[in-house]
Amino acid sequence: MKLYAQQLVRYPDLGVSLDFSKLPITGEFLEKMKPLTDRALADIRALEGGAVSNPDEGRMVGHYWLRNSALAPTAELRGKIDSSIAAVKTFAEAVLAGKIATPEGARFTNALVIGIGGSALGPELAADALPSPGLRLSFLDNTDPDGMLRVLSALPLQETMVVVISKSGGTPETRNGMVRARRYFADHGVDFAPRAVAVTGAASKLDKAAEAEGWLRRFPMEDWVGGRTSETSVVGLLPAALQGADIDGLLAGAAAMDEKTRSADVASNAALKLALAWYRAGDGRGKKDMVVLPYKDSLVLFSKYLQQLIMESLGKKEDLDGKIVHQGLSVYGNKGSTDQHAYVQQLRDGIHNFFVTFIEVRRADADTVPVDGAFTAGDYLQGFLRGTRRALAESGRESITISIPTVDAPRLGMLIALFERAVSFYASLVHINAYHQPGVEAGKKAAGDFLKLLGEAEAALGRVPATAAEIAARLHADEEETYHCLVHIAESGKARWVQAECPCADTFAG
Repeated sequence: MKLYAQQLVRYPDLGVSLDFSKLPITGEFLEKMKPLTDRALADIRALEGGAVSNPDEGRMVGHYWLRNSALAPTAELRGKIDSSIAAVKTFAEAVLAGKIATPEGARFTNALVIGIGGSALGPELAADALPSPGLRLSFLDNTDPDGMLRVLSALPLQETMVVVISKSGGTPETRNGMVRARRYFADHGVDFAPRAVAVTGAASKLDKAAEAEGWLRRFPMEDWVGGRTSETSVVGLLPAALQGADIDGLLAGAAAMDEKTRSADVASNAALKLALAWYRAGDGRGKKDMVVLPYKDSLVLFSKYLQQLIMESLGKKEDLDGKIVHQGLSVYGNKGSTDQHAYVQQLRDGIHNFFVTFIEVRRADADTVPVDGAFTAGDYLQGFLRGTRRALAESGRESITISIPTVDAPRLGMLIALFERAVSFYASLVHINAYHQPGVEAGKKAAGDFLKLLGEAEAALGRVPATAAEIAARLHADEEETYHCLVHIAESGKARWVQAECPCADTFAG
């Protein structure tokens, strides 16, 4: 049998295939990895069975139940999953039909989604990949005031619904976006609360505020679903449904891929083979980056989505035994064929610290216009994909190619589930926990410390100019951090800053 045929995993009924011929998973390698693959299969069975997999918070990890509630370990959970999906569909259908309208009785035409991380990346991916005839979606996904203003100023406020997504209700970036949006609406004479929808944990700060202020609707957010695996939860389904996308198809596609990749036959388990390819490429240590190249404009955000899913899940200091391992897998990418005029030159001829994941979309319904003889733009796109793949292989650069027939809701669900499960398998192979994020929490704490110092530094400014060292000494604080606080305060127009030849001699005054 030819190598490409040996290394091709196909699901003809789903229209999905994975080609590992440029990063072969040999029988010898599979035999060597068998103890680890057996463990990975057992681990994911335990995860789906309701084992506590997030020890930091003492929680189960149940995103797989969202697309097949029958797998949930209790009847109560099954009921909540089904009722949440039904509530999302009922609400979105009423909004799109005009039965749920603005306070003035007009139809909603836009939705502003406010979230951060997984509460924004998944919905943004779906919004871009699945253009639909419902509400036009915009996003506040950062605490950049200029970015917020740019988005807000482009909205027809009276026709805009605001969806605020935060599990705790206290996530600073999301809270800041909500506060800025509420103020912007008020400044323009538009009532915020009757247009606002909360997706949050029961009894969270946001939930209580939304209830007290009389928001349009509140949807409960599952505490056993992490942000990076939340696209098939209410977090992703509500924006997609408001957009008019096929959320039943999204869930069905994810469920179908879940089912295929529960197989104990490694040779036919696409997600487990994907994890094994990552392991082989990076020697089980993440020694090579993964470059994601989808050859389709509608999947341009997929590499950004995968960055969080993979890097937040796999970037861990310690393994499950508490041993320092510094695991991870770096992800970057954009789209083909744009990248052939960007960084493919380095991929072929430069430092060999990567492998590529090509994503091929086989069909393009609009590809009917010849652009060069009988060849269409789609023929060229396919040629660029295959040509780049071959050129990289000739230079000893490894790649995987994932093929789908088209970008629609079921296939997007399949891709999301494929990578979610590959992440889970890979974490087991390298013996880490994919479902906690202590590094993220450390960053949040450090940001809080900086804000505390920012307030103290502003309060410490006097009329007499002083250096950062002098002010830091008064505060018993770090001089460097104090200097950066003072520069920020000055650039915000709240202090006078005189720059000297050496930054250490700069002076600041109130």
